[in-house]
Amino acid sequence: MAKKSAVERNKKRARMARRYAAKRERLKALSKDPTQPQEERFRARQALAELPRNSSPTRVRLRCEVTGRARGNYRKFRLCRIVLRDMASKGQVPGMVKSSW
Repeated sequence: MAKKSAVERNKKRARMARRYAAKRERLKALSKDPTQPQEERFRARQALAELPRNSSPTRVRLRCEVTGRARGNYRKFRLCRIVLRDMASKGQVPGMVKSSW
């Protein structure tokens, strides 16, 4: 199990990323728009820089939903490799069977 504080911090980052997503997207589009004056684009970049750092979606870490493990995760299942193997062995993952050859 990962530290509870690390898991909670990651959840907080995910909430902030969702909350600021629309504003961040609008400012990014404005700052990249070549039809806007240079000063307006610069102000949009400044406003983007003033947003909370944790509101960026790249700061959210993919963690296992069961254990909170940060490494060896499968995006499709949102589980780490260890939990995925255990659940597959127990038959709890639909469509996944133990391989044999």
